[in-house]
Amino acid sequence: MSTRLFQRNKAGEPVDQRARMLETPVSRLIPVLAVPTIISMLVTSLYNMADTYFVSQINTSASGAVGIVFSVMAIIQAAGFTVGLGTGAIVSRLLGQNKREGRQVETYASSGVCLALVVGALLAALGLCNLDGLIWLLGSTATIHPYAKEYAWYILLGAPVMVLSYTLNNLLRWQGRAQLATIGLATGGILNIILDPLFIFVFGMGIGGAGAATLLSQCISMSILASMFLFKHSDVHLSPAFISRSPKVYLAILKQGMPSFFRQGSMSAANVALNFNAKLYGDAAVAALAIVAKVFMLVQSIIIGFGQAFQPVLGYSYGARKLDRVKEALVFSLKICTSILLAAAAIGLLFAPQIIALFRRDDPDVIAIGTWALRFQCLTLPLSPLMMFTNMLFQSLGKSGRASFLAMFRQCIFIPLVFFLSSQFALTGLELTQATADLLAAAATAVFLTQYFRREFWKEAGAEP
Repeated sequence: MSTRLFQRNKAGEPVDQRARMLETPVSRLIPVLAVPTIISMLVTSLYNMADTYFVSQINTSASGAVGIVFSVMAIIQAAGFTVGLGTGAIVSRLLGQNKREGRQVETYASSGVCLALVVGALLAALGLCNLDGLIWLLGSTATIHPYAKEYAWYILLGAPVMVLSYTLNNLLRWQGRAQLATIGLATGGILNIILDPLFIFVFGMGIGGAGAATLLSQCISMSILASMFLFKHSDVHLSPAFISRSPKVYLAILKQGMPSFFRQGSMSAANVALNFNAKLYGDAAVAALAIVAKVFMLVQSIIIGFGQAFQPVLGYSYGARKLDRVKEALVFSLKICTSILLAAAAIGLLFAPQIIALFRRDDPDVIAIGTWALRFQCLTLPLSPLMMFTNMLFQSLGKSGRASFLAMFRQCIFIPLVFFLSSQFALTGLELTQATADLLAAAATAVFLTQYFRREFWKEAGAEP
């Protein structure tokens, strides 16, 4: 199949991808780019929820294991997004500046793929060598521990594949080729949903079946994404010949992607703190908070998908010095996504008990704890686009220091909050922590964003990677 199939308009004429990214009206371009990325994120979230749903049918302890292993997933995602977003953002700005000479684009892309494999292999080795101790460290109870250990073994084994998948996905997405990235992610996600009940119940693998389904699905997804480059459906070409030996290249990638590392890594630390406090109230509390986390991952996947379409537009526009277009993309995205989350928050407030009962209908403690945690978090849900898109803005424009600070701020205040609120208000304090952290983080984000547009934005002349 030729790459031309993906680069022609309705009249059959070749499409100039750079011109498309810089000249198509933002109100048309971002939604077109967002549809495939939202679909891929929804499918990814759905298969995460499918894991939670099918595992929850085993028992409450198995359901709690999903919450424990979520921290492992967050660490792997932190590595994948660090390398993937770091590489993709640099490549996007270079394409926006039309810098193809000297193979700079290919050097950064190929080096990023190599870095992804190395980082993924290190994570797998470190985690598997001390798996038992790791599960205790993540806040497991004695009854949850065997389930979490079995599930995490498969997840860690797949770390190299998952980190590489995130990187290949971002390389396609940052070129504005979101539809190609969606093919790989959506296929893997749908396969995981099908394999979960088959492995868990039909093959009798229990919670290990959920992990095995995830591992196999990730391998299929990565293979499809890699084929897009192998069969030249991308404007960026990957080859071992382009892998750099210069530390500066890898440092530039890591610096650019560091906000993602801090955001995802601190999320893992915050989840550990939450689990340590929740286990004081038993497996039901751990399970309930894990279920709420997966529900919100589904809702926020819409915003993340929209943001993944918004970021390449920022990268191209900033690289081409079209600052009006940068601001227009931000305002447009905030309006659309805040409206969506207002509607989602209303649904969550009204139907919280029914939503939690979908997972553990026979456990009233899980339903009661999850209902209040879900409702509290719905109160601040509409603030998510402000926090997420401001972070993405700074990261896309190369402002990695501010992006990293904002990425860490929410999780860093979450950790002392969860200990303070739980000590003062017991279980209710745990249920309130997420919403309180969101409120404080949104206030800090608004200050940073306002100051940037008032003092710096219009003086910008662009930045080299």
